[in-house]
Amino acid sequence: MKESFIQQLKQSLATAKKIVILPHRNADGDALGSALALNHFLSQKDCQVKVVSPNDYPSFLKWLPGENNVLKYNQTPKLVRDSIREADLIFTLDFNALNRIEDLTTIVRNAPGKKIMIDHHEAPEDYASLKYSDPSMSSTCEMVYNVIKSIDDTAFNKEIASCLYTGIMTDTGSFRYPSTTAETHKVIAHLVEVGANGTEIHQKIYDSSSFNRLKLLGLTLSNLVKIPELPVVFMTLTQNELESCNYKKGDTEGFVNYGLTLNNVIFSSIMIENKSEGKIKMSFRSQGDFSVNDFAKTYFNGGGHHNAAGGMSMVNMKATVSLFKKAVKEVFLQLK
Repeated sequence: MKESFIQQLKQSLATAKKIVILPHRNADGDALGSALALNHFLSQKDCQVKVVSPNDYPSFLKWLPGENNVLKYNQTPKLVRDSIREADLIFTLDFNALNRIEDLTTIVRNAPGKKIMIDHHEAPEDYASLKYSDPSMSSTCEMVYNVIKSIDDTAFNKEIASCLYTGIMTDTGSFRYPSTTAETHKVIAHLVEVGANGTEIHQKIYDSSSFNRLKLLGLTLSNLVKIPELPVVFMTLTQNELESCNYKKGDTEGFVNYGLTLNNVIFSSIMIENKSEGKIKMSFRSQGDFSVNDFAKTYFNGGGHHNAAGGMSMVNMKATVSLFKKAVKEVFLQLK
């Protein structure tokens, strides 16, 4: 993190009275955790802070300290629009392209407030006047930790620590992804020292499944397909299959990772149908040198990180599976 970013941020905060913090649509642990942690920190200062989410998010995140005060655009659209337009500063966390907030894109783009990006994804757009962008970081939460520590290292408390621990834990796959560094573990150690309960947080995130979610996992794994002669597997879920298990937002979180537990598999994908939006949502995970970020960008209008990315298909499931098979065969033929 550049010292110039912190100095400019301090100057901006010195005069700001109204601040809005935005995670991306369908916020995950890192997006919501970083937004709430920054909210707790900035609320210690003499300013009005609001966290604004484009839509709702999984129930396993709703225990996070301060979550009950998050404004959701799909529930209170006028209040959200007014808050964004009146804000002196607009923080965008865990995304670097405004289309990740969908219906709020134009509102944020046209808002007069200063935009500040804190994010760890590749290829950031140029909408923010102040950026802390670093794809080498484990998570946006680790970046927010650095920001808070640089401004006021006495500000950490249990609420901030719990939010940051959640985001780092979820975005590193419980500290096992390659982006987890020695520095990441030092950050986690400090967060535990100031109040984060790692065991409790892990249980709330990963051990709070409903009966229907476990049924859905079983159904997903029964749809697992290995592509012959390639280190690739994929899973599919149709709208009817989702509905048969009373699907709730967030129920499929982490399902794609199961494919990587197989011997000699380095690329796993899950394709999930959304009939109301007319698309197939695709998640990609990999191990080692295979870049699912490049794969997603090239074939499925997506992107993300080297080993974790997402994409989208606007055709039906059968056609999407065919496109996926063709794409992976093409890619692995090039790698030979």
